[in-house]
Amino acid sequence: MKKKELDKKKKFIIELLRDPVYKPMRFREIASLLRLNKSEKKELYEVLECLMEEGKVVVDQKGKYSKASGKGKKTTGRREIKEKKQPSYAKGEEKEGVFIGHSKGFGFVEIPGEEEDIFIPEENTGTALHQDKVKIIIKDTHKEGKRKEGIVIKVLERGMPQIVGTYQCNRDYGFVICDNPKFSKDVFISKKDSKGVRDGDKVVAEITDYGSKNKSPEGRITEVLGNIRVPGTDILAVVKSFGIPDEFPERVKRQALRVPDHVLEADLNGRLDLRNVNMVTIDGEDAKDLDDAVSLEKEGEIYHLGVHIADVSNYVQGASALDKEAQKRGTSVYLADRVIPMLPVELSNGICSLNQGEDRLALSCLMDIDKNGKLVSHKIAETVIRVDRRMTYTTVKNILEKTDEEAERRYREFVPMFFQMKELSDIIRKSRHHRGSIDFEFPESKIILNDAGKAIDIQPYESNAATKIIEDFMLMANETVAKEYCKEELPFVYRTHENPDPEKVESLLMLLHNQGISVRKEKEEISPKEVQEILESIEGLPNEAQISRLTLRTMKQAKYTTECSGHFGLAAKYYCHFTSPIRRYPDLQIHRIIKDNLRGRLQREGRKEHYQQILEEVARQSSICERRAEEAERESDKLKKAEYMSYHIGEEFEGIISGVTGWGMYVELPNTVEGLVHVNTLRDDYYTFDQEAYELRGDLTKKVYRLGQKVRVRVADADKMMKTIDFVLAEEQS
Repeated sequence: MKKKELDKKKKFIIELLRDPVYKPMRFREIASLLRLNKSEKKELYEVLECLMEEGKVVVDQKGKYSKASGKGKKTTGRREIKEKKQPSYAKGEEKEGVFIGHSKGFGFVEIPGEEEDIFIPEENTGTALHQDKVKIIIKDTHKEGKRKEGIVIKVLERGMPQIVGTYQCNRDYGFVICDNPKFSKDVFISKKDSKGVRDGDKVVAEITDYGSKNKSPEGRITEVLGNIRVPGTDILAVVKSFGIPDEFPERVKRQALRVPDHVLEADLNGRLDLRNVNMVTIDGEDAKDLDDAVSLEKEGEIYHLGVHIADVSNYVQGASALDKEAQKRGTSVYLADRVIPMLPVELSNGICSLNQGEDRLALSCLMDIDKNGKLVSHKIAETVIRVDRRMTYTTVKNILEKTDEEAERRYREFVPMFFQMKELSDIIRKSRHHRGSIDFEFPESKIILNDAGKAIDIQPYESNAATKIIEDFMLMANETVAKEYCKEELPFVYRTHENPDPEKVESLLMLLHNQGISVRKEKEEISPKEVQEILESIEGLPNEAQISRLTLRTMKQAKYTTECSGHFGLAAKYYCHFTSPIRRYPDLQIHRIIKDNLRGRLQREGRKEHYQQILEEVARQSSICERRAEEAERESDKLKKAEYMSYHIGEEFEGIISGVTGWGMYVELPNTVEGLVHVNTLRDDYYTFDQEAYELRGDLTKKVYRLGQKVRVRVADADKMMKTIDFVLAEEQS
């Protein structure tokens, strides 16, 4: 935490403890009062520790914090307790976990299965560094209500064999300052290991010696990413820091080059020929890896829907170099200035992409759907297809809205099909809504970069009729495939979404109640239908988007599993990912299973057992890679948003309060950029956080800041390296 920010938060805590209505509270109670998340709790602990060191805060025997009343020498409640009884570490409990470092030198250890982390003071971290797996011993001085403290007694496994950072050059040596502030030690680089890197360059450094308490870690430069001013270096540093492979090994490249660039005659054997069926792809303007095409015919009251997915498994054989690399990557990663594909471009943009006018191999899910959106019958088949038109979301949207006469003329033979697609999409969506499927609709961020890689504009990118058509058709195919394979009890990879945590749901319901929103929950666990009703009840309210986000945060993350346990968010008993094998490994893996089943190979001795042996790891690895990609994408966007706002320091914008905490309030601008208004910058009054109402209230002015409220803000600071944006209320400026 920066000194300026630390000072602000120290002042806020002192004001909180000085408040006449404040009663001494334990750490957990203060964190609960302020509604802090996990990272904010760690910051609160740091603030309290600093205040105790300064003698401004004390802790009693029950672990409750209060403002120090005495003057003179600086003492702390914690130190006084330690003096009364020296800890006997040998009697403490041993635990293993992952060390999470802090820029100040101390850290926390996350213990698997335990909600609360163990605090490790700087003097007890040993040689542990961020992400190391460690063994610790719990201090037996722990008091009820206080966070447990521990001592690192052994580093079991190093978590970061290399770091990404900025090289700082001295005369005969240098240091790499890690981009991740949690890795608190600079890494010494001798001149012979510096690779001739220049001062200020972004680099990757391999750690050769992790050092000791009194000795810095040592390393060698393995890769020079370039000067930070060179376009793309900032995003490349994000890629490297998350360990995302951005180059394909030579063996994989050679294998990709050997794949034919056209459909071979031998590959057509046994396939259903759909080349005469009218079909289109509908994607974004910039998309190059087109892995799904759609076709539709209506006969009476039955819709014949075809979802045709690129047969990537025909070109990527199981256990091949291509396959192993694809599993290692797990997914394509879409960053602000680049796409890091799961497969080499020769495949992803070439033979596997359903390009207009080209024969392509596919796996097709052919579905008959009635006027109520019910699946009447279906067939999954290996096919050969030829896409008639490569459409974009914008063009199809304009055709459906009748705002582009030229497009209507150009695609006149497909216009009736587009309107039938819209008709069927509405039916499917209505049917899904009826069973309780939850639709969270938030505008995504579209970041516009110039040739120098600088963010010059940020726009909200919302769904439209065309994006909904593809979404609805893909969901229908995914459910249909999952249901068939679950019913047949065959080895498979499913996309599952567990029910939300009851405690989080109760907190949400309490918040909604205090916001004046009536909600009902019949059973102990909330149902998708009840979540849907919550979202419908807030439609049109000023804080609709913010309440929707809070609701979304109560949901668990979806993941890949080998068990068909359903998808809470979609209110679906059966669900999988079948429709994107170019960019998601689970889709590619289940395509192999489907083809083995269609060809009768799954019944052969040992084939089912083979899949049963490998699918658990496929599901686990795919879930990990998905999380990694999401985090990298989020960090990439935050970096570019902070960069964009750094060009607008001092400018004013209208925004909406998107979050309220004890530290201040988050304000979201119409372009999706979000920044923090620190409570200490509200100079007209002393503001307290009303946890139940989710509001900041002025003690004297009685002014209230609440979720969804419109405010005018001024950009005070934007830190590209820290990826943070600070606002102040415009009216707070003199």
